[in-house]
Amino acid sequence: MKTNFSTILYIALMAATIVSVDLLFFRNLFWERLMANAGIVLLFLAFYLRFLK
Repeated sequence: MKTNFSTILYIALMAATIVSVDLLFFRNLFWERLMANAGIVLLFLAFYLRFLK
């Protein structure tokens, strides 16, 4: 049960980070926003695979 909760919390944190970066920095820039979102997802994935798995 703890693993499911931590995974859900981790995904929620990633989603909140993506939304906040979109709203703060890349409001009207589509390609820059897309690249930043992909980078954030890759960073979260690398951190998850290195430390949490």
